[in-house]
Amino acid sequence: MKKFGLIGFPLSHSFSKKYFTEKFENEKIEGCVYELYEIPEVDKLPQILLQNPELKGINVTIPYKKDVLKFLDEIDHSARKIGAVNVLKVGEFGKIKGFNSDYYGFMESLKKFIGYSENIKIKALILGYGGASLAVKTVLEDLNIDFAYVSRSAEKVREKEQVNCYTYDDLKTGVFKDYKLIINTTPLGMSPNLDASPDIPYQELNSEYFLYDLVYNPEETVFMKKGKEKGANVKNGLEMLVLQAEKSWEIWNS
Repeated sequence: MKKFGLIGFPLSHSFSKKYFTEKFENEKIEGCVYELYEIPEVDKLPQILLQNPELKGINVTIPYKKDVLKFLDEIDHSARKIGAVNVLKVGEFGKIKGFNSDYYGFMESLKKFIGYSENIKIKALILGYGGASLAVKTVLEDLNIDFAYVSRSAEKVREKEQVNCYTYDDLKTGVFKDYKLIINTTPLGMSPNLDASPDIPYQELNSEYFLYDLVYNPEETVFMKKGKEKGANVKNGLEMLVLQAEKSWEIWNS
């Protein structure tokens, strides 16, 4: 029996287990199972591996996409550039290699959403500075889309990344109109905290704006709902999740 699974905390509303279980059934993939490993700290990962020698692949979610790096024996070049991983491949002798399939999933989904071409003139705001934001940043860089971060710790982000970073209060001073692509990489609005949303000036939104929420549960977050009410284009993170899940499967079986 080959095991695959997900580590993170919490995992009460995981997409991955349902997705892979259905994939195994629908595609008649035998001898495989996908489990959840909810761990309160990333240092429990070696214990999970010891207790489950059949583990061949692991997905990594919030809040361990950066913390898990210290356990890797090898890292894929794109994941190294991003500085975060969400896929672990367990090889011979328990050697662990890290990958980032969020990059692939977000890029393909974003390009369809905004109708990307090399001549596109759009600037982006990345809301939040967690592990998921790093893949988003790298995608925007590779697509030559100018961007800035928005974070409550703006000064810290500016020092570390050497990029422009606003506070949420800064967005109320007129700069918001220059950025028509708004990407929420925070967990605000994710179930069960359904009423939460990033503190942006929603009243300034119109049909020129594109709001991409990496949250997928619920299907429509408050962030998206407020955008739709102003005529903005909105998208949740489900397509990105499906794309990154399929990329994970490809990595594990390559």
